[in-house]
Amino acid sequence: MRSDEFLAQVRDRGEYYTQEEAEQVSTAVLWVLASRITPEEAADLAAQLPAPLDDALRLERGRPETFDREEFLRRVAQQTGARPRTAEWDASAVLCTVADAVSRGEVDHLLDQLPSDYRDLFGRLEPS
Repeated sequence: MRSDEFLAQVRDRGEYYTQEEAEQVSTAVLWVLASRITPEEAADLAAQLPAPLDDALRLERGRPETFDREEFLRRVAQQTGARPRTAEWDASAVLCTVADAVSRGEVDHLLDQLPSDYRDLFGRLEPS
């Protein structure tokens, strides 16, 4: 999927006014996600996402941090300047698009590293 296609999907899902807003939200969500997963998994995900979105996943990081869904959304809200409920909307718009843009196996690997209450953010309700 090309960058403009990815951002158009995020824009539609998130009901953002501009492509730039969709890109800012996407970058914020991916940056927070990258701090929660292993560097190897972040690199695998980045390899399947279009530039420049992959850059948020390629930052030098050590071991993944362990935090729950609530903290994930708090960090997204902090990055975007949104309220926590809006951050959930933002995260879902981006992560559902990620689930559409990358292979099913990659999504399964991501979900294996996250608590089960993250599944719905990727549009997944049932375990695969």
